[in-house]
Amino acid sequence: KTRDGAEIIWYHRANNKLQMTEAIQSPAHMIEADVLLCEEEGSGEPIMAHPPETSSDNTLKEWLNEIKNTSKGIKLDFKSLAAVNPSMKLLGDIKLRQPVWINADILPGPNGSNCVVDAKGFLDTVITFFPDVTLSLGWTTGWINLKCNKGYSLAMVQEMAKICRDLTQPITFPVRAALVRQSVPELLWLLQQSNRYTLTIWTGKHDDYSVEDLLFIRDSFDKSRVFYDILEPQKSEFRKAIGMQIAA
Repeated sequence: KTRDGAEIIWYHRANNKLQMTEAIQSPAHMIEADVLLCEEEGSGEPIMAHPPETSSDNTLKEWLNEIKNTSKGIKLDFKSLAAVNPSMKLLGDIKLRQPVWINADILPGPNGSNCVVDAKGFLDTVITFFPDVTLSLGWTTGWINLKCNKGYSLAMVQEMAKICRDLTQPITFPVRAALVRQSVPELLWLLQQSNRYTLTIWTGKHDDYSVEDLLFIRDSFDKSRVFYDILEPQKSEFRKAIGMQIAA
């Protein structure tokens, strides 16, 4: 629980060993990373990589063994259902004490073209292993530069609410920073459905959005229910604007 989600510092995409080490040594409270199933013949081992990459110098097992010696929370992002079961088994074996968030895009969203992860298969697998986990359930999205990008529609948030209605876990909805400003009424409606719901603002590397957009988001929602997993330079500029600079 936090009074202000902006207080939580994130390290985004800590996949390879260099990034992982940097994340562990950083001031971040939460480390986000991506899990794929290794495609090498017969391996089937979860590795730390984000598409289009399909290989890594880091396996999930190695990654977890390093992270478990820290107090940092983790968010693992799954792009396919195949990686979820073996990853949950590893997580179960390693028994982390820190917060664990498990993420997948389970519904198509604005300009979304990537495949969604099957919602039922994902939720059943994760909850079977970890009934107390924080679920991070998102939409596939796209960003088209120099075009008017539509936000999250009422139908999209209603469909998400329907999936989440009978769950008991804390749930955060990762929403793309550049699409939130045009979706405030819809996302407010979604948050009103349960006090277990929060938003996590994330961003694509080439998205066009400003610190003003982030400040607008901050003013539009309850501060305790919005987290910011964003990239530089906006990350530092935003924290400066709200008086939360990260100590060097």
